[in-house]
Amino acid sequence: MEDVKRVLVLGSGALKIGQSGEFDYSGSQALKALREDGKFTILINPNVATVQTSEGVADAIYYLPITPAFVEKVIQKEKPDGIMLAFGGQTALNCGVELYKSGILDKYGIKVLGTPVQAIINTEDRELFADMMRSIGVKTPRSEAVNNMDEALKVVKEIGYPVIVRAAYTLGGLGSGFCSNDDELKKVAASAFSYSPQILVEESLKGWKEIEYEVVRDRYDNCITVCNMENFDPLGIHTGESVVVAPSQTLSDHEYHKLRRIAIDIIRHVGIVGECNVQYALDPNSDDYRVIEVNARLSRSSALASKATGYPLAFVAAKLGLGYGLDEIPNSVTKVTSACFEPALDYVVCKIPRWDLGKFEGVSRLIGSSMKSVGEIMSIGRTFEEAIQKGMRMIGQGLHGFVCNNVHVPDIETELVNPTDRRLPAIEQAFAQGYTVDKLHDLTKIDKWFLWRLYNIHRIKEQLSETADIKNVSEDLLREAKCMGFSDYQIGKLTINGDKLNPHEKQAAVRKYRKSLGILPVVKQIDTLAGEYPAFTNYLYITYNGTENDVQFEQDGKSVIVLGSGAYRIGSSVEFDWCGVAAVKKIQEMGYRAVMINYNPETVSTDYDTCDRLFFDELTLERVLDICDMEAPKGVIVSTGGQIPNNLALLLDHEGINILGTSAKSIDMAEDRQKFSEMCDSLGIDQPRWKELTSMDDIWSFVDMFIYFGIKFTLFLKLC
Repeated sequence: MEDVKRVLVLGSGALKIGQSGEFDYSGSQALKALREDGKFTILINPNVATVQTSEGVADAIYYLPITPAFVEKVIQKEKPDGIMLAFGGQTALNCGVELYKSGILDKYGIKVLGTPVQAIINTEDRELFADMMRSIGVKTPRSEAVNNMDEALKVVKEIGYPVIVRAAYTLGGLGSGFCSNDDELKKVAASAFSYSPQILVEESLKGWKEIEYEVVRDRYDNCITVCNMENFDPLGIHTGESVVVAPSQTLSDHEYHKLRRIAIDIIRHVGIVGECNVQYALDPNSDDYRVIEVNARLSRSSALASKATGYPLAFVAAKLGLGYGLDEIPNSVTKVTSACFEPALDYVVCKIPRWDLGKFEGVSRLIGSSMKSVGEIMSIGRTFEEAIQKGMRMIGQGLHGFVCNNVHVPDIETELVNPTDRRLPAIEQAFAQGYTVDKLHDLTKIDKWFLWRLYNIHRIKEQLSETADIKNVSEDLLREAKCMGFSDYQIGKLTINGDKLNPHEKQAAVRKYRKSLGILPVVKQIDTLAGEYPAFTNYLYITYNGTENDVQFEQDGKSVIVLGSGAYRIGSSVEFDWCGVAAVKKIQEMGYRAVMINYNPETVSTDYDTCDRLFFDELTLERVLDICDMEAPKGVIVSTGGQIPNNLALLLDHEGINILGTSAKSIDMAEDRQKFSEMCDSLGIDQPRWKELTSMDDIWSFVDMFIYFGIKFTLFLKLC
């Protein structure tokens, strides 16, 4: 659009459950696309920890609330010609709708770039959306939008229980829930009405498969589906709470193409210009389906789809908003084809949520239709088994893969029927207790394809456990275990008995034996076209299901490895992504190759063109050592990724890896409470009195002492 010179982009504001760092990634991509086209960019986002609010990303940055009043003030000052609403999540979308309805956009002559606001309203308003789908013969759940409790109780008599209640204009399933009777309906509906003036009461499809399609359309009506994804869990668990697998593994060719065609019909009818996400429920016993919802904006699923395929969805969506056609936008990966192609994957991607529920007292661990997860990871492998094991290690929390975990589930059957954040360890414990795949399917409704793959992992675990010495494990079994995603740590725990070696020594013994047999990982490149065209990005992952590397390593000492921060969690969030990206830029400015290791799909640091080489892989000792073997780097930076890299510092130093910046010994002195205290004493620095508690008896003794002296001190104050 030549007449549009100045573009206003609305950010997402503070991170929250359901709206996190993915919008820093998508907004940064959009700003890059706009500046590449010569537009003057104006960003409103009060989140100081994001990459997009850094100097040089946008031409003008306003750290202001994303509300109509503040946005209007910026409009008056900056006089933009156009505005983009799709890159700031629900916050930006809701603000944009208010600006449109209040007439502010018309008042200042501002064009909405991309999907028209009315199309957004049609997808966000549950009743309008259902009517629109019926008009083109697309099935949606039997439902009705209501505005008060009496209407909700009346509608449920027509639909019948069970039902699900959803709130309009919200994110992360806020206020939603399943109801089996009037009492539950009143409770859930009251919660939903506290978030929105309108709620939707619809038939429950609990137990059906949940499928998603990411779809792109330009103003010339060209449409493609960029990625389709399948939830490991059946409908009833919010997609943000579920393991998600891309591409889908259990759909027939007929089912895949039927849902693809419907997604394209929907995006054309709604009038999307850019990107949208279509979510389906699919009957596992037939090809019956329902369209659950359409997100007419970039979402967390969009970020996952973009990272899973290597297709820069946000960048392309911004270009389409400027009026380009898909055939006019170069494919950033192949450099020779256009963006009008559907990626083909020769690998499997798993997304796994991360919860921090243990940090809150009294919180329910049950997961359902409303999000509780604070972050997520994405793992890549050549098989589902490899990807799911890598992914479980990535989220941490005592998990070392599908097996060998420190998580014990006391009541397995209850856990399987009413899933919590511990459902994957519960499935492994069930296998260990003799549960069959059929029984697990009856209890969980998880597709048998996934359960059989998990059983494959359990089967290898049983075979490894039959030996008492790693050197008795055959080369074939060890190779199969590595192809199934087993880490050296897991194999050591299963094959080396006794307490003579600690876990790290067992891991080192497995690594030494494995390398002596020539069982080494290879590096594969994400090329979006499954090798059909040459790729020009260094977007990489490590696998044992291959025979040769896709890239050549210079090993000239001019690479610097930066360790990322992994999944967002309470206390470690988007600020470490900013630190990592800043480090990468400075490394490149100094003439070195910047190599990033990270696995968080929501981040800018895991964008394919942020660094010279991106390893979308684990932040474990084993994996970092593998990459150091290949790269032969000048050194590794651990200081910009938070606690995970810090915890690796001593281990890497012990293996002879050069830690750049603060030494591993100094990091350990600051992290280890005893060593830090001794240092303070030696320097004559006062510190609070403290005692290391190593058992529950110690803790209760400390609590009793604290209470005793607290009472004495209170009595003393009162007597005074």
